[in-house]
Amino acid sequence: MIYRVLAVIGSALALAACSSSSDWMNLDALKPGPSLDTVSLESEPPGAEAKASNGQTCRTPCALALPVDAASSVTFTLNGYQPETERLEAITATGEPPRLRPNPVVVELTPAGPSAAKKPASKKPAAKPAARPKPAAAAAPAPMTAGPAQAPSPWPTSSAPRQN
Repeated sequence: MIYRVLAVIGSALALAACSSSSDWMNLDALKPGPSLDTVSLESEPPGAEAKASNGQTCRTPCALALPVDAASSVTFTLNGYQPETERLEAITATGEPPRLRPNPVVVELTPAGPSAAKKPASKKPAAKPAARPKPAAAAAPAPMTAGPAQAPSPWPTSSAPRQN
């Protein structure tokens, strides 16, 4: 008698669970999600905003997980520099998961215009002569014989034997 009661209660609970949601018939939950590949992004100079075609953004150097199943691109922008766009392509090899190429993405940003490139160049030579006397005075012991520069040792070093 108790088994019948438990069977009826279990059946009622199972029927109530199935009827409360129609998602049980939807098999989309069994499908795998989009395949992702983590792409490293670098720029010269660093600090550029990298924006992927799917809307993800980060500041270089950084990495983004991008879907492999769709064509994608990454646009690098930085104040004072021209934006650069790099296209990524999916590579599939037998027995390996798909991945994006190139990885890492390294972009060298170019100054925004010819005037922007000339201004820093003309300012640098004017600043260097003023800064040269200070390091030159501090670097007086620099002329040494061949060999890498090393910090002076607090212990005596052996010198070459003297010939009399």
